[in-house]
Amino acid sequence: MTDAKTNRPLVRLDRISKHFGEGETRVDALRNVSLDVYPGQVVALLGPSGSGKTTLLNVIGCILDPSSGSMELDGEAVIEDGQWLRPNLRRLRLDKIGFIFQFHNLIPFLDATDNVALVLQLAGAEAATARARAVELLDYLEVGHRRSAMPAKLSGGEAQRVAIARALANRPRIILADEPTAALDSKRAGIVMDLLRKVAVEQDAAIIAVTHDEKIFDRFDSIFSLRDGRLEMEERGDDQREPDVFQCSKSVS
Repeated sequence: MTDAKTNRPLVRLDRISKHFGEGETRVDALRNVSLDVYPGQVVALLGPSGSGKTTLLNVIGCILDPSSGSMELDGEAVIEDGQWLRPNLRRLRLDKIGFIFQFHNLIPFLDATDNVALVLQLAGAEAATARARAVELLDYLEVGHRRSAMPAKLSGGEAQRVAIARALANRPRIILADEPTAALDSKRAGIVMDLLRKVAVEQDAAIIAVTHDEKIFDRFDSIFSLRDGRLEMEERGDDQREPDVFQCSKSVS
């Protein structure tokens, strides 16, 4: 695993807050969240419904504006004092971030290869180049033998691996996963998480996953909980994976 002490974090949050509404209707979804995630790390975000975990993932994914705070992604300052420093957030997402969801959301009328290649073509790659990269990724994720299969013919685990390939298409080093194994049984969930760990280590990527799936907790380096918008590190038993260096500044109310 990459030594976090000698590398810059891929994700750095500094006192990120997000509120909705004003006055008596104001809801504080995130409260001064500070967090560093380094290359090679796989991190879990836990929390009950409404705790702010999806809000946090959407801020990191450059989908939702924060109310205050600063953020760096892959060494680039992208938010300062709650303001975006880049005008083109779509390009920022294409360049730096891959998304994986609970349901694979594959396009039903495209085969596995074209589902992955489409992302590259949208980013400007030639069709042949995009398909070659797609095949490479499907092989890497051990689902290359299904490259010509339509989504309806894929098992749940195979479809999720194709979705992971799609998330990796543009070589992002930050992977955000929202309940990536919730629709899978224990065996397939373990396979998917082992593949994500492989991606993190071999491609020096940072993976942040929102999950409630207790059967995969041992696959994470560190586990954090969001409670009322505040980030807290979870204590871990001796039988669990020893976490790597991972910094989290607890919220200040």
